[in-house]
Amino acid sequence: MPQLRLLLLALLLTLAGGALFLYKWQTLGFPLLPEEETQTWTVEVMATFEAGPGPIRMNLFIPGLTPGFAILDENFVSRGFGFSTRFVAGGRQVQWTIRRARGTQTLFYRAVVYRDPGRPESDTTPPFPPMPELPEPFRTASEMLVEQVAAQSADPASFASELLRRLASPAGDQNIDLLLGPSPDALQRARTARTLLAVQRIPARIMHGIYLQERGRRADLVPWLEVHDGERWLYLDPATGAVGLPRDFLVWWRGDDPLYELDGGRGAEVRLSVQANVADPMLVAQRRAQAWQSPIADFSLFSLPIQVQAVYSVLLLVPIGALILVVLRNLVGLQTFGTFMPVLIALAFRETQLLGGIILFTIVVALGLAFRFLLEHLRLLLVPRLSAVLIIVVLLLLLISIITHQLGVDMGLSVALFPMVILTMTIERMSIVWEERGPGEAIRQGIGSMFAASICFLVMGISVIEHLVFVFPELLLVVLAVTMLLGRYSGYRLLEVPRFWSLRA
Repeated sequence: MPQLRLLLLALLLTLAGGALFLYKWQTLGFPLLPEEETQTWTVEVMATFEAGPGPIRMNLFIPGLTPGFAILDENFVSRGFGFSTRFVAGGRQVQWTIRRARGTQTLFYRAVVYRDPGRPESDTTPPFPPMPELPEPFRTASEMLVEQVAAQSADPASFASELLRRLASPAGDQNIDLLLGPSPDALQRARTARTLLAVQRIPARIMHGIYLQERGRRADLVPWLEVHDGERWLYLDPATGAVGLPRDFLVWWRGDDPLYELDGGRGAEVRLSVQANVADPMLVAQRRAQAWQSPIADFSLFSLPIQVQAVYSVLLLVPIGALILVVLRNLVGLQTFGTFMPVLIALAFRETQLLGGIILFTIVVALGLAFRFLLEHLRLLLVPRLSAVLIIVVLLLLLISIITHQLGVDMGLSVALFPMVILTMTIERMSIVWEERGPGEAIRQGIGSMFAASICFLVMGISVIEHLVFVFPELLLVVLAVTMLLGRYSGYRLLEVPRFWSLRA
């Protein structure tokens, strides 16, 4: 029964830690590797115009509802203008205002966007459009074209796709030529398709956007057509009739309203440009968590002060070292001084590095052990003896630091980061083992401790592990489950196999 309870508890811990890990990784986009980068695009709008004699007001559409993308950061730059943002029928607008201005005025809008597959693709379910009132002969031409397309389609999506394909390639169809007019462009084809879809009582609207380029250059606005099939909005290319929004297409606004409206000025010119960049994926993941109002944004290590984060970046590695020590002691059979002393020594190796740390640790323990044997002849009580050894350890650390600095070896300066209390207890424990079980056993356990500390240091120093335990601390629940399961192991240890080799069948 205790074993069953242990298995159930370990399973619950693993499921809880794994589920939270997958949610942060797959849904919120927390990076799995430390070197990952998230691609972003900087979209900039520059508006220039000549100021008039009176008050000036400029309305400019800016990205709002952007399927497949989200805004990481945005800035509004203007000299002397007040500004405010608002949602209108076509999307989101910024309004710049000023009472008096002279000369050429320049306004900037800059946004950093990133891919967000979880971004909603639509905002509302529209009503059926009213039947358009067209004069003759446009009415007859539209009815004939709609009848032909309807005969070759089965649903709103196929109807819209076939209609756009025909509008893009008229092939001498007089009805299409009449409806499109001379020299039609993509916007005219989209408007004509919207009117013909209304004849069929299919909701449709025009959408404007830009393609996000890899290299920075001027971006052109491209019209797109949205068609509602009764359940969701479909995106169609007016030039080809292809269904589906391109992966690199950023929706800007919807409707027939122009990109900007200027009152009180003249000679307005608006330019859009795009520049591809990379950003820290942690910043993007935190912004996504905040946008989704996920509690992860509040209960995250990244919400703590920087100094506290630095402390936990080290402390969160201790459970990893503890798991390694459990494996070395319970499965391998390695003997060490103390239970967690090798883990703390491994943390000290992070400053001294492995080889320097082993040398410094060996010198301090050897000299401290010699002084400990001298104190043995004085027959001191336990607490005074430990205090004396601690003082000696501190003086030894100071002496080694001074000597190495004089020799030009700065590695010795970090010896002070060694856990002095652990060194003191190691010296005391080693002296007791030396007296009770002989120098061979004491040296064996000392070497085992150094080996365990070295293994812990090498594993805890892997950048991927450091990244995972800091970004996904819930994985420590899995580490806890594994540690508890190893606690039930009572079989042969690896180093004990040679002792029982003669008993093999």
